[in-house]
Amino acid sequence: MPLTDQERDVQCLKRIQAGQSGALAELYDRYTPLLYPLALRILRSPADAEDALQDAWIQVWKRAANYDSRRGPVAAWLLTMIRTRALNRYRSKASRDRAESRVEVDPLATPDEPTDSAIQSQLGTRVRRALGELTPQQRQVLEIAYFGGLSQTEIADRLQTPLGTVKSWTRQGLTRLRELLPQEEWT
Repeated sequence: MPLTDQERDVQCLKRIQAGQSGALAELYDRYTPLLYPLALRILRSPADAEDALQDAWIQVWKRAANYDSRRGPVAAWLLTMIRTRALNRYRSKASRDRAESRVEVDPLATPDEPTDSAIQSQLGTRVRRALGELTPQQRQVLEIAYFGGLSQTEIADRLQTPLGTVKSWTRQGLTRLRELLPQEEWT
């Protein structure tokens, strides 16, 4: 019986722990088309997105043992890692040079390579469809948290909504997304 994508990903992480660089290359090829557009959307700079992506893959190499399957699929762990690296880079750059104006890049732009574009388009369609199933409040708090990098307290302040309500919308939205986007689909 063939392995599921999740089982294959976990095996890759175990091989990475054993120092097998081919396993990292396998995960890199599978997930970079998913991770790079997220970093680009947050950082709005291809060079910065590539740097954040490199930082994330270095962390995967160093910390593969930190993955906990009880907390979600490998894809979610990798998305969290790239999001964190991209937000750290964004905040660091902003604090170094707040006066520098940033060129706006279309946040929905896809990578230049045809295969990357096709994969990103399919994934984007699935994620947009799933987000469309959420209530407007759930979608708004998730987008602000994920792409804006704001904490739930900051979101509550921005929306002038009680913190408990923001936490509830976030939890309900994430639960619903988990139902709509099963981990087997994150390939």
